[in-house]
Amino acid sequence: MLQNLHWKPPSDWLTLKTIEMHTAGEPLRIIVNGLPEIKGGTILEKRRYFMENLDFIRTGTMWEPRGHADMYGAVITEPVTADGNIGVFFMHNEGYSTMCGHAIIALTKLVLETGIIKKSGKEPELLIDGPAGRVVGKGFVKSGIIDKVAFLNVPSFVLMENKEIFVEDLGIIRFDIAYGGAFYALVEADRLKLSLHTEEASSLISAGRKIKSAIIKDFHIDHPFETDLGFLYGTIFTGKSNKPGIHSRNVCIFADGELDRSPTGSGISARAALHYHKGDLMPGESITIESIIGTTMDVKIQAVTKYGPYQAIIPEVSGVAYFTGSSIFTFDPDDPLNQGFLIH
Repeated sequence: MLQNLHWKPPSDWLTLKTIEMHTAGEPLRIIVNGLPEIKGGTILEKRRYFMENLDFIRTGTMWEPRGHADMYGAVITEPVTADGNIGVFFMHNEGYSTMCGHAIIALTKLVLETGIIKKSGKEPELLIDGPAGRVVGKGFVKSGIIDKVAFLNVPSFVLMENKEIFVEDLGIIRFDIAYGGAFYALVEADRLKLSLHTEEASSLISAGRKIKSAIIKDFHIDHPFETDLGFLYGTIFTGKSNKPGIHSRNVCIFADGELDRSPTGSGISARAALHYHKGDLMPGESITIESIIGTTMDVKIQAVTKYGPYQAIIPEVSGVAYFTGSSIFTFDPDDPLNQGFLIH
């Protein structure tokens, strides 16, 4: 019966095609076709243009009824550098992030495995222009598919160390702030008697939002070069793992209370910078960090560098992404919920 269904949207409706993926359990909706022109000479300019003129596409694809409160998305653009292969910026329930490791891993697999950009060899590299700067993705080919991805992140550094703040209902919180393409407040979960498991998800989200809000109110977050990158993106709770070979567990609460299902690629980059700063992780060494659902990513210090006034590292993050489907979304101009809505 359904084979005779041939519905097509009217020609004046906006129609977007997406590829659906996940990395370590965290979803990624990649818009690959149907977007209007996105103006701007840099990725930050393109992101700002999208934010000011096309934000209904973000809310329409991230929020209900097409998405949900924890959906995450990426927009592929043309590169903005002479040698770049693609450009990209990222979006979520609250707005736009400055870097996203799980998205870089999925995008590298998508672009290299499908031949959007043709690269040869067993370890092809993809030069990606992102909001925070150049990121290099490397695919590891096995039996004709990208079996794993590693990427070199932007310089990552510690902004603040051993700070304290009073947070309502939580008391005095000790935290560090580090940057891995986005700024994160890093908090030890044991100090709050929080368990980093799914049954504690609501408590983690609540605590993460309160800590982020309190820090934003009392502390100023500055990026050394770009004003658009200078804001606190999320709270990362760290804790022990019971699995052999796993360094620790990582739960990131970002944007408007989103809980990352993955270990958070930019988050573990920030953590690697903090571990290097404290002398716990040296160049060439790597650690494996697991998520709230037990999936893992590895982070390795590839190099040490200066980034403005900061001693920084170049992290290499690796993980595995999977395709989950493709979608065609339409925007009926007469639909009163065309631009989406959100219920937490």
